[in-house]
Amino acid sequence: MLIMERMIIKSNIFSGGLKKPLFMTGLILALILVMIFGMIWGAVSIGWRNIFAILLDMLPFYESETAAEVAVVYRDILLQIRIPRVLLAAAVGSSLAVSGAVFQGLFRNPMADPYVIGISSGAALGAVFAMLSGFSLTIGGFGAVPLFAFFGGIATITLVYSMARVGRAVPVMTLLLAGIAVSAFLSAIVSLLTYFAGEKLHMVVFWMMGGLGGATWQQVKIMLPYAMVGYICVSIFSRELNAMLLGEETAGNLGVDTEKVKKILLAGASLLVAAAVSTSGIIGFVGLVVPHFIRLVAGPDHRFLLPASAILGATLLIATDMLARVIIAPTELPVGIITAMIGAPMFIYLLKKRRKLRYFGGGG
Repeated sequence: MLIMERMIIKSNIFSGGLKKPLFMTGLILALILVMIFGMIWGAVSIGWRNIFAILLDMLPFYESETAAEVAVVYRDILLQIRIPRVLLAAAVGSSLAVSGAVFQGLFRNPMADPYVIGISSGAALGAVFAMLSGFSLTIGGFGAVPLFAFFGGIATITLVYSMARVGRAVPVMTLLLAGIAVSAFLSAIVSLLTYFAGEKLHMVVFWMMGGLGGATWQQVKIMLPYAMVGYICVSIFSRELNAMLLGEETAGNLGVDTEKVKKILLAGASLLVAAAVSTSGIIGFVGLVVPHFIRLVAGPDHRFLLPASAILGATLLIATDMLARVIIAPTELPVGIITAMIGAPMFIYLLKKRRKLRYFGGGG
């Protein structure tokens, strides 16, 4: 295991000294800055002084003299709309980026993304079914659409895993192919339901484009535990994921229980994707581009790649959601459109950049 980690560390351009901590500090500062701008900008602009006055006034045993002068409408917009939206965007962006990094490392495929094994298709089927059926149940603050989307995503990964299983083993390539097949089939069903959506077509299309317009504190409170559990599951096994970059046989020779690690990584990453999709719809390119960028800059060591991807994913989605809110204000675009417009050219650039740098631990 020690030899393998040295190989991975040598394969990045940040192998020396304090550069990685500095890079991580830069990512954290960028996230804080974007979160502040996310609270300021929108259809109604709230000045940064008003933002800080309201936030300081929320602290216990502190009374802000300027907070009383801030309009009540600004306070309501900030506390009930902007802050939960920013926090939900951060949670969704982090979840998609981390799950993308896990799937790319697990499949040893730079084209893998959070939706590669059909989780998004299952979530979309659940959401569309809830919309068209007219269910009105609410559990824990979640309505029928996010609930059906979440369980649709979880059910899909369970189905794909059982289809790919050969005895006690689950070959990665078989898992990938099973996911592609199930995803195509579920996507066809979603298209069929969309064709018969009638007057509810706009709801279906808008959800499929992805967006954070309905963000609430309740959604944030429900989303964060799932995101934390998923992140902890995958981060605990970051060293084992490093070993699996060299192939399952090599990882097994290094003492890694590959089947156990695959199960836990798949469960953690799938939980992240299902939680993200159920609250925001389908948002593409975040989970594909962010791990690429971090891996090209700092190498494939997942002990650094996962937390860095989480921070950059949160930053990217907050920034794109901010653009979606202000670009044609007071109307807002679905954030999935913005991520696709930004992510596609960026991904092409990263693919060209990849030729000059070693990508995965095994070379290439």
